[in-house]
Amino acid sequence: MKTTKAWFGAAVAALLLAGCALTPVKPGMSQADVMAVYGTPTRVVALASGTRLQYSRQPFGQSAVMVDLDASGRVVRVREMLTAAELMKITPGTWTRADVERDFGPPASIDHVASWPTDIMTYRWRDVTTDMFYYVYLDAANVVQRTAQGIDYRDERWRPF
Repeated sequence: MKTTKAWFGAAVAALLLAGCALTPVKPGMSQADVMAVYGTPTRVVALASGTRLQYSRQPFGQSAVMVDLDASGRVVRVREMLTAAELMKITPGTWTRADVERDFGPPASIDHVASWPTDIMTYRWRDVTTDMFYYVYLDAANVVQRTAQGIDYRDERWRPF
């Protein structure tokens, strides 16, 4: 039974990834065209070369699509940011809270634990078939000091008991 579930999960993930390649938002489209397809963005962020429309499904979803527009308001790039490859680009000691939120949107939550004195930004994401968390530990100056990832054990498949 577990094997069937695993294969089904992998098939669904493959279909979703294939769907991302067929996104209706393409380079050259206008901001109005993007908003007609995706709706109102979660945030609009100024970039040196134009504007970024953030479409985040945090706190409960596992997706954050960034649509970069050039200075004339045309799509340059569309990408899903909550992936292992993108999250691993966060560099402790150089990235700030503002850098993380610019690239990944707002976190699912800001957490606190006794062993860390300041904020921990938590993002929910999906690694193929596993629900995950990605933690970004900030210092008092809002500079990233470390990152970590963990499995979301609310998914019954991964409960340790």
